[in-house]
Amino acid sequence: MIKSMTGFGKASIETGEKTITAEIRSLNSKSADINLRMPGSLRNYELELRNELSRLLERGKIDLSLSIESKKAEAPVEINLPLALAYYQQMKKLAEELGEPISDAVQQVMKFPDVLKSERRETDEKEWEQIRACITKAVEQLNKFRETEGQSLITDFETRLKKIDAALEEIKLLDVQRLQGIKDRIKNNLAEVIGKEKIDQNRFEQELIYYIEKLDINEEKVRLKTHLDYFMETCKEASPGRKLNFISQEIGREINTIGSKANDAQMQKLVVQMKDELEKIKEQSSNVL
Repeated sequence: MIKSMTGFGKASIETGEKTITAEIRSLNSKSADINLRMPGSLRNYELELRNELSRLLERGKIDLSLSIESKKAEAPVEINLPLALAYYQQMKKLAEELGEPISDAVQQVMKFPDVLKSERRETDEKEWEQIRACITKAVEQLNKFRETEGQSLITDFETRLKKIDAALEEIKLLDVQRLQGIKDRIKNNLAEVIGKEKIDQNRFEQELIYYIEKLDINEEKVRLKTHLDYFMETCKEASPGRKLNFISQEIGREINTIGSKANDAQMQKLVVQMKDELEKIKEQSSNVL
């Protein structure tokens, strides 16, 4: 079952004191490109989280946004009272020495260095387990989204590969008429130039065989059919994205060779149709995990 690299997942967990929300998005990428937006108190767990996401999601451009909202009021900063009192005593002493009144002392003290300090509480293991459980739920939602998208990709691949296969069958029928037409055209042209009675049939057949071999597309037709079947077989494998890209390149190589050897307007038209379908397959396969 193939998966798309595109997806979205969201999950929330309510604890006694906090609401934890995780949102995760992914787009196609050649490797695991992980971007994390989360509180600074979780920095100790960043490497562990990156490794876990890489294991669960394999690859893709992955953006994880994590928010933690407290249900109770928490002071964002804390006053360093001993230091504030020390500053105040110094200011009071200075005012007395100068004989000047002391005014707005509290406001002035609050501006002094280190009087206000941020209190950043580190996340403990219990809270981290709750956060990780929330992230896991979001990842599960993302994977379900990827699987649904993967089903759509499979349907699209089948439709476009059938169109290429149908065009190939038409080319096979045209190929028989094409080769006979080339033989007749060369023979008629030669007869017009030197006369029919002067044609050396043995030499003519030898030269014709050599010329026809250069235009022969039997091997390309067989290989193209094999690649088309192999593409669908590979879709049943786990994480076949890179492999599908390689197979689509091989399909393109055979189609191009058929086009260069065709020397037939109707066959060239079918080749263009196959190329059009293949380009759409390549676009979609680049999004397969």
